[in-house]
Amino acid sequence: MNRIGEGKAVIKPFALHPENSRYFIFRDKPTVLITSGEHYGAVLNGDFNYDVYLQELHAHGLNHTRLFSGVYHEVPGSFGIKNNVLAPAADRYISPWPRTNVPGAFDGGTKYDLDQWNEVYFTRLKDFCAKASQLGVVIEINLFCPFYTEELWDICPLNHRNNINGVGRVPSNEVYTCKHPDLLFYQDALTQKIVEELNGFDNIYYEVCNEPWVNGVTMEWQHYIAETIVDTEERLENRHLISINVCNGHQRVENPHPAFSIFNFHYASPPIAALENYHLNKAIGLNETGFAGQDDYTYRRQAWEFIMAGGALYNNLDYSFAVGYEDGTYQAEGQPGGGSRALRKQLGILKDFIESLDFIHMIPDNSIVKKLHTLNGTGYMLAQHGKAYAMYIGGHGEADLLIDIPVGEYDVEWIEPVTGKTVSKERVSHPGGLMRAAYFGYKEDIALKIIRV
Repeated sequence: MNRIGEGKAVIKPFALHPENSRYFIFRDKPTVLITSGEHYGAVLNGDFNYDVYLQELHAHGLNHTRLFSGVYHEVPGSFGIKNNVLAPAADRYISPWPRTNVPGAFDGGTKYDLDQWNEVYFTRLKDFCAKASQLGVVIEINLFCPFYTEELWDICPLNHRNNINGVGRVPSNEVYTCKHPDLLFYQDALTQKIVEELNGFDNIYYEVCNEPWVNGVTMEWQHYIAETIVDTEERLENRHLISINVCNGHQRVENPHPAFSIFNFHYASPPIAALENYHLNKAIGLNETGFAGQDDYTYRRQAWEFIMAGGALYNNLDYSFAVGYEDGTYQAEGQPGGGSRALRKQLGILKDFIESLDFIHMIPDNSIVKKLHTLNGTGYMLAQHGKAYAMYIGGHGEADLLIDIPVGEYDVEWIEPVTGKTVSKERVSHPGGLMRAAYFGYKEDIALKIIRV
């Protein structure tokens, strides 16, 4: 991971792949990020045992997690989430800024001093990054998040009622704008501090703001924070990628700020966002999903479809992680989304499948599929023309397709996404033109791999 030279540790941070910048390279290996992760509070929640959590991801071959910096946190009951990692008890919330002895904060505690740093927080943040690094887990450091309700702004340290510095006397829909220089000063300072503290890690990238389409976040402000990251790293050893969270669903992005290398979407199923932004020649991610029931199949299918449509990153919001259940075994009826050990195992199978391919040299291309018959299903194809083809078919019972590929000897393999087992494999001497591939009798979904011998 590190090279030592002239007394300094020189690292090669997680980056876009030099041969295909729609994917990543990490520790000299082509990489996609796939995970089912906790609700972003691993550091700010003092009761959360992130050692156990990271080991659970690693056990299933997952390599990603998303982390909120601690500016934003929630309260018990937010969004109907039971045992919400992002909603610590007031006395277990760990902020980037220390509490003082001045009473009167909205949560019943003492107020914060925004001119000081909370060393407990930064020690915990760096330890989390170090533990993740040891396990090969890449962290999205999400710096800011808008306030979905007034109650969430009421408990934020940047709110004037919670700090001794007199800043933040603004409505919640103006917090993430450039209208208030005193507030922007502290947002800028925190960004610089985190970037400085984490510069030596190779397993991180930054996202400016979670869901900036909510409650008044301006693009001008997002660009300002992105430029702060860039400017800060100009005087440091290492450069890290920066992500922008674009929207729910899909949107074609045109002429983005050059600081952004990752374009993340939420609830992007079907995976139109990956396909319609292929022109950016950058990594496209689905870094939050959920709110679609608790069935593993729902999120397994979303993951396969997004990655097979050319996506580089998938993160399911996993409600089976909770305080006391950092191994991901928490079960509660009525959660707004899913998550389970079984799902994490299935996502590990997807990661293994992709890594078995030379995916850096593959492109999403359904045009070569001239016929596809399934029962209530869809298919997404990655292709390295003349060499390798891979397809995911979400549906039930049967898959029958015709694929236009050149002459050659091919190994045709059908794989169960639930188990990772090969259920059929044969070698085919293909004369060129349309090749038929069919498999019948599967329960929920099936994957196809065709490799030229």
